[in-house]
Amino acid sequence: MRVEHGFGPVWDERSRILILGSMPSVKSREQNFYYGHPQNRFWKVLAAVTGQAVPGTVEEKRAFLLGQRIALWDVVASCEIEGSSDSSIRDAQANDVAWLLRESGIARVFVNGGKAAQLYDKLLLEKTKVAAVRLPSTSPANAAWSLERLIGAWEVIRE
Repeated sequence: MRVEHGFGPVWDERSRILILGSMPSVKSREQNFYYGHPQNRFWKVLAAVTGQAVPGTVEEKRAFLLGQRIALWDVVASCEIEGSSDSSIRDAQANDVAWLLRESGIARVFVNGGKAAQLYDKLLLEKTKVAAVRLPSTSPANAAWSLERLIGAWEVIRE
């Protein structure tokens, strides 16, 4: 089924790093915001890395990101996808990440998981000219990584 992303990036003029996922999950699309599935560890990991409380509401999540100078978006603007399965993504069209990098003070790009990294390299690297650092996925499907291991790997965003 063809799915449109549905919402734009979170960023402001103070944003210094960009974290890109692949495509919002069904739950995230329902909430019209990023990492909406309660089992996804994204918010717990970011809170631990930054020493902040885990945000709950969409408004708290947006304020959290901006307060930490973090921009958030996804590589994919639209694609064929089955449910929330990254492995089913086909015929992906990219978001205009190069525009965001030009308009902001973002200096470093990170991708959340292997599929986001693969799609970024395929669809965006030539346009952005900024290599993305691949981080292990915070998805519950990445069960091989404990919360503690994820937090350790994600510490790199603070450098």
